[in-house]
Amino acid sequence: MTYLEAIGKVLVIGLVLGAGLPALFAVGLVAFSNGSGGTHEDGTTVAPNPVLKVLGLLLFALVSAVIVIAILWITKATIQHHFGFNPVPFLPGK
Repeated sequence: MTYLEAIGKVLVIGLVLGAGLPALFAVGLVAFSNGSGGTHEDGTTVAPNPVLKVLGLLLFALVSAVIVIAILWITKATIQHHFGFNPVPFLPGK
């Protein structure tokens, strides 16, 4: 693997995790907010939309799962050393 390939991989992963996860979280916030209903400026009410609320919660769960899995992957060697098991056996090792 050349240096340019390695830099390209780091750049792509950085963009996906650095910009993609916050964007998914923001979409989840908008979906959850729009799904909760409320009132407009003119006083009319909007009924709650459970589909949008569930979509928002699913996006929150996805972002949370990615963060937890990333932390477990980063600390994998320490967890293996102290507790004797691999917390992320589905991810490839070094």
